Amino acid sequence: MRIMGLDIGDKRIGVAISDPLGWTAQGIKTIIRESHNNKDVDEIKKLIIDYQVDKIVIGLPKNMNNTLGPQSEKVMEYGKILEEVTGKEIVYIDERMTTMSAHRTLIEADVSRKKRKGVVDKIAAVYILQLYLDSGGK
Repeated sequence: MRIMGLDIGDKRIGVAISDPLGWTAQGIKTIIRESHNNKDVDEIKKLIIDYQVDKIVIGLPKNMNNTLGPQSEKVMEYGKILEEVTGKEIVYIDERMTTMSAHRTLIEADVSRKKRKGVVDKIAAVYILQLYLDSGGK
C-alpha cells in the first residue's frame, strides 16, 4: 500500500510517496499551483494512478499554540477537493516545523538559496509523510 504525502502551500505543493511497504518516504516533485485551473489537481491525480496510491497524508499547518488558522482552512479545503476527485482517504498530520527543518537540512547541505526554493516543499512533504509512517499510520 503506497501513501502520498503533500505539503500544500499557496504557490507550490511538495509531493512524496512511500515505498510499497510503507516504511520510507521519497520526494517525488514540486508542483507549481495555478489558481485559474485545476492543473495541479490533475497532476496529483496522475501521480496517484502512476504510483498506485491508496491514501493521502496532508500536512496541516497549525499555529504554535495548536490552533487552526486561515492557512489550515485553505489546506483542508484543498484536501476536500482532492478527496472528492480522487476518492482516496485523506489524513491530516501536524506539520509544524517541517518546512523549517527542510530549510535547515538544505542549508547544512550547502544548497544555494535559488535551488532551495525549488525543492524545499518536496523535502517538507517527505518529512510530513515520514512522520505519519513513523507513527504507525495513526
